[in-house]
Amino acid sequence: MGKEIAIRDAYGDALLNLGKKNDKVVVLESDVGSSSKSIVFGKEFPERYFNVGISEFNMVSMSTGFASEGFIPFVNTFAVFMTTRGADPIQSIIAYDSLNVKIAGTYAGLSDSYDGASHQSITDISFVRSIPNMTVISVSDAVETAKAVEAIADYNGPVYLRLSRAPAPTIFDDNYDFRIGKGVELKNGKDVAIIATGTILHNALKAAELLNEEGIEATVINIHTIKPIDEELIINAAKRTGAVVTVEEHSIYGGLGSAVAEVLSKKCPTPMEFVGATNFAESGDYNQLLEKYGYSPRSIAEKAKMVINKK
Repeated sequence: MGKEIAIRDAYGDALLNLGKKNDKVVVLESDVGSSSKSIVFGKEFPERYFNVGISEFNMVSMSTGFASEGFIPFVNTFAVFMTTRGADPIQSIIAYDSLNVKIAGTYAGLSDSYDGASHQSITDISFVRSIPNMTVISVSDAVETAKAVEAIADYNGPVYLRLSRAPAPTIFDDNYDFRIGKGVELKNGKDVAIIATGTILHNALKAAELLNEEGIEATVINIHTIKPIDEELIINAAKRTGAVVTVEEHSIYGGLGSAVAEVLSKKCPTPMEFVGATNFAESGDYNQLLEKYGYSPRSIAEKAKMVINKK
């Protein structure tokens, strides 16, 4: 793994590069542009940048007008507020009419650590995944962020893009083939499959290294597209290993773990364990929160050993 880069910085740069290539891209912001880094786009293209103030409902509603006129709106605010205060137009207009709006939920998971549980987003995937017509993407590093921004701009339809605030080690390089709906197997092992999404992926890879020291071979899979999910990749990994652990910086109810369980329960019943949130967290250092709430490599490795014992 390479240099740590903040996902929000990678996103701001990706938006800017996209704006240079496509004059149909417009960006809407609810007064947190310096945090989401959409302001990078706004400084270069002020005529295509709209800060509507702290009014998430209005911002999301405005984006539908741009989409109806042939523009490609990227809508930005903290994930927790996007999927609560902006929930009505996301569901009743954008998704219902399959409008070409790109919804960027930033500071996802516990990454807005010092602002506490009110700003931490652990239910956003559950909401957007349940909505018809919605594609849901959760990125793991700076390279994947840039690739995802390009891909969703080319894709015609509503997309929820989940973005962390925190720095994350670079896992991929410029040759990375990012395809919506296709997961990526990063390690191949016969004993257990660790299926992860988002920036916590690097801890899943470290967990596999810890397991290897004990003679346990782990498959590690990156599921960047939670909907539509890569069923074939998940089923093949489950058949090969006979044990699955899902890892997500999100509630275990309705997120990646639930999506994987839905696939396996129908097509390949397999013992599972879940690494994720079961309650609200608190304010504090981001890495300390990850350690406390069970997201560390050691905690993931322990869950892997638990599920192996269920075979």
